[in-house]
Amino acid sequence: MCTTNALMIAAVAEAESFNQTRRGGSRPGHASNEERFRESRGKNMMEDYFVQHPVFSDEEFRTRYRMSHNVFNRISSDLCRYVTYFVQKSDAAKKVGLLPEQKLTCSLRMLAYGAGADQCAKYCWMAKSTSIEALKRFTRGIVNLYLAEYVIPRKI
Repeated sequence: MCTTNALMIAAVAEAESFNQTRRGGSRPGHASNEERFRESRGKNMMEDYFVQHPVFSDEEFRTRYRMSHNVFNRISSDLCRYVTYFVQKSDAAKKVGLLPEQKLTCSLRMLAYGAGADQCAKYCWMAKSTSIEALKRFTRGIVNLYLAEYVIPRKI
């Protein structure tokens, strides 16, 4: 009986969280979306860290991202192949979406530094809700991709 109640509570909580993350698009009476200049801000981030001759050195990248460029690139390419959310796309208004590097940077900062979604959203120039969604998809993707490779099964 107790197990059945726990399962029902978990199912209701899952359904409610699913309904809360659904986006309804623009609605009459709601404020218009804030312009975030995501394309130019993404270009700036690329110039800072991800081009042939970046503004910041590899050592600064390692300090800020807590990993090497090679590890970041592996995670990025693996996630983009596994989770289409991280692939850059255009929206319904034909505006270019966020770069994978922006979504990954936001997720990594939240995990590595314990930064809040609003702090990361401001740095990566995305909405707070997008930061939270990126973190959720990042963590699920990492677990699904690398769990078998990095978790050693216990011998009982």
